Amino acid sequence: MTTPIPLSLPDITQREVDAVVDALWSNTLSIGPRIEQFERRCAEVAGRRFAVGVSSGTAGLHCAMLAEGIGPGDEVITTSFSFVASANCILFVGAKPVFVDIDPRTLNMDLGKIESAITKQTRAIVAVETFGHPGGMVELELLARKHGLTLIEDCCEGFGGRIDQRPIGSFGQAGIFGFHPNKQITTGEGGMIVTDDETFADSCRALRNQGREGTAWLSHQRLGYNYRLGELNAALGLAQVGRLDEILENRRRVANTYMRRLMTNRCLILPTLDEHELVSWFVFVVRLNDLFSPANRDQILGDLRDEGIGCNNYFPPIHLQPYMIERFGFAPGVLPVTEYVAARTIALPFFSQMTERQVMRVCDTLEQLLEKTLIKPNSRF
Repeated sequence: MTTPIPLSLPDITQREVDAVVDALWSNTLSIGPRIEQFERRCAEVAGRRFAVGVSSGTAGLHCAMLAEGIGPGDEVITTSFSFVASANCILFVGAKPVFVDIDPRTLNMDLGKIESAITKQTRAIVAVETFGHPGGMVELELLARKHGLTLIEDCCEGFGGRIDQRPIGSFGQAGIFGFHPNKQITTGEGGMIVTDDETFADSCRALRNQGREGTAWLSHQRLGYNYRLGELNAALGLAQVGRLDEILENRRRVANTYMRRLMTNRCLILPTLDEHELVSWFVFVVRLNDLFSPANRDQILGDLRDEGIGCNNYFPPIHLQPYMIERFGFAPGVLPVTEYVAARTIALPFFSQMTERQVMRVCDTLEQLLEKTLIKPNSRF
């Protein structure tokens, strides 16, 4: 039987194992030196003054909303083509998400559609760098500044990327990284808030630590949360960030192998890249073109899995998730580009240890399924 190829795998070496074991033997498993070291390293990667480690990217986004004082009656502009945390952090504080359609090239928010979404209630923009692509962030920062809006950079998928020599994570009031096992580097579960605003950073530290603002363990100055990142997670993150260049280079190698192999395929739309953008590859997502229907895509996903090839439909639109429809009454058709793109995406296996042979097997199988689908009667949309 052919060995399955997973959708993603963390890049763990003996270096990471040793770091976690050392942390275990230290007997300091929470609020110790490793989280502070990891925060400093992440601040350096993002070109920021301060970093605050938290238990997840979602926790980081929630803290950022709270630290900015966003709440009921406020509106926050964001994208529907993302993981649900990008919108959930807005709901957590009682504000209203306002979704803007995406640019079909970058898959980030369409810059030409944002200003028309701004109202008197708009307080902030949560900007997602979809799949690690930083396209439009420079212009978006200027737009937010022009309208006096807080810009929160949801860069959970972009650790280590750059645009115009500026690191991902350096835009707006704060950037939020995520370190889930499918990300560029992992802490198992974890996230990081990066900012240049010391007061904002201090607020996030208090919020992650049950509202404590000093050293008194049972003194709570505000409502807070248990969003701390433990020492074992930080030890793993430190080892990973120490290998960041190696990990990112290997991910670029895999992405480039996919690009070269699939660039002439008549059925696929591949990720778009600009010379001034250094994409930090989170996943490798292709899109089916107009020859295919959403049902075709779903069938191909099932067939790939039957062949032992991990895959997924990144991302179903947030505004069409059942809880969003129930709460806000969203209906299909309100974000046509988002909905069209989302119905035709295929995330292919992608991880830094992936071999060229594995990539070729994925591509050969995918192309066979694409051609098989095209010759079926009534296969066109």
